[in-house]
Amino acid sequence: MGVIARQSIRGALANYLGVAIGFVTTFFVVTRFLTTEEVGLTRVMVDAAMLFSAIAQLGSNSSLIRFFPHFRDNRAHHGIFGLSLLVPLAGFTLVALAFLVFHDQLLELYSERSALLTDYFYMLPMLTFFALYTTVFETGASVLMRITVPKMVREVGIRVFNLAAYLLYGYHVISLDVFVWLFCGSYGLAMLLNMFYLYRISGLPLAAWLHIDWRFVADGGRWRDMLRYTLFMTATVLAGNIPLMSSLFLGAKAGLAVTGVYTIAFFIANVVEVPYRSLGAISRPVVSAAVKDGDWAEVNRLCRQVSLHQLLVSLLIFYVIWINLDALFAVIPNGADYRGGAGVVLILGLAKVMNSSLSIGTDVLNYSRWYRWSLPLIGVLTLSAIVLNGVLIELWDINGAAAATLVSYGIYFVLLLSLLWWRLKVCLFSVAQLKVVVVVLVALGLNRLWALWVAPWLMGLWPGMGGLLTDAALKTLLLGGAVAAAVLAWRVSPTVNAMVLKSKK
Repeated sequence: MGVIARQSIRGALANYLGVAIGFVTTFFVVTRFLTTEEVGLTRVMVDAAMLFSAIAQLGSNSSLIRFFPHFRDNRAHHGIFGLSLLVPLAGFTLVALAFLVFHDQLLELYSERSALLTDYFYMLPMLTFFALYTTVFETGASVLMRITVPKMVREVGIRVFNLAAYLLYGYHVISLDVFVWLFCGSYGLAMLLNMFYLYRISGLPLAAWLHIDWRFVADGGRWRDMLRYTLFMTATVLAGNIPLMSSLFLGAKAGLAVTGVYTIAFFIANVVEVPYRSLGAISRPVVSAAVKDGDWAEVNRLCRQVSLHQLLVSLLIFYVIWINLDALFAVIPNGADYRGGAGVVLILGLAKVMNSSLSIGTDVLNYSRWYRWSLPLIGVLTLSAIVLNGVLIELWDINGAAAATLVSYGIYFVLLLSLLWWRLKVCLFSVAQLKVVVVVLVALGLNRLWALWVAPWLMGLWPGMGGLLTDAALKTLLLGGAVAAAVLAWRVSPTVNAMVLKSKK
């Protein structure tokens, strides 16, 4: 767990540095210089590219993590990195062909309510390619237990480059066309940086990267296992990208301006899921190795640890966000334009808590011999997301899009966790998780009492923005501190208590 802890902490620091930059960029630059329609444009383009790239992976990233323990040696790892480059290239070719074939139909979907998107539709294949190989090289670094630099590139590098593009456009140095090119180019730069980093840490010459040991791949029918697994993962990869569908549906049904409001709310809720990006990336290879060795006691231990700490951290973050949401909308430029996204923050925040604390179960299933069950599960998830987005957006607008994500994930995880217990006797739940929920519910009650008694008194002493910010700061410090103290006093996590004791010493 030492390597996991070190890399997770460093990766989390990179994530939160990126969140800090993204916070400033989104709430004090984007909301000031971009219209809601332009915000929606960037969101739909990125979400479409991420969805297309997830399909183009053809399950190769999950396959690399699952089969790397079988290929790993002291030399070139039998060319598995070459396979990890070749398979996504084939997937991208298929996606690009589909894009060309259905180009007119896709344009027609957005032409009425999102006309601005149609002007830049031709850039989606390029952005998809950049996003695809950024993830491919990041996964390669992950199986080598090195995630800090790729996380810095994804979470910090892209955001800094985009910040520069926003400022140049906001101060009328560049046109909208140039801005969109720079925005897409940031992902191309991230791809190149990750590629050079993986090449350096692998210690492999270029010839080894391009060589694939086909004899080893074919040995013992290994290629059949890899092919079956990869084909199934092509479908299951959609699980992590269900939230992207909501913005694409919104763009088509409600327009880019509404999508822009949804984007700001989505960014706020997305902070909840940040810790899992690091812990999940570094824990997956360890879980994969434990599943390969058939050590189900270790698998259960790892899953419960990851699930507990993700629930603890994600709920604490969500709590701090929720109690300060009014102050946040009051501070950001043009905040009144985005205040309608408060319901989205609540609904998506709960969805993010669920996803970050239970997604380790998806990894276990995918790395086990029962991975074929992922296909019908993802079929249910995808169908639920499509149907619910189509129905609920008509009823509740942006809140309907968020609700579609939450309900779809709820259905999926109920089925997934039932299957894990039935087939593998793996359970993610523990009494400690119930303690976390109780602590947060009590804290929400304290926040309600604060709003009734303390907040009016503070606003009376210091009316206006000063009182609002003072209220937010004191509330975060005292109530957030009370939650942390309760977690330590109740010994919800012996690991957290031990880390605090060690930091005191």
